[in-house]
Amino acid sequence: MNKQTLIESVTKELGISKAQVERAVNAVLNGISRGLKKDKNVQLIGFGTFLVKTRKARKGRNPQTGEPIKIKASKTVGFRVGKKLKEMI
Repeated sequence: MNKQTLIESVTKELGISKAQVERAVNAVLNGISRGLKKDKNVQLIGFGTFLVKTRKARKGRNPQTGEPIKIKASKTVGFRVGKKLKEMI
């Protein structure tokens, strides 16, 4: 499922306009993004928790040449599934 099919699914379920649903979905996604930036995690009880993870700097290899390279430290977003969602799947 992608964002567009999610919007269509919610539109059918709620019976409201596609534009309203798209604004709502965008608002939720923006809220999650802002929450991650500010608090480093967003917990949705029963669904799961989005959290910021940090990766340490490390050494790697260029797959084309085999030459060793340095990979910088970085941040990424992780997701821990909630109990209810885990049981549904």
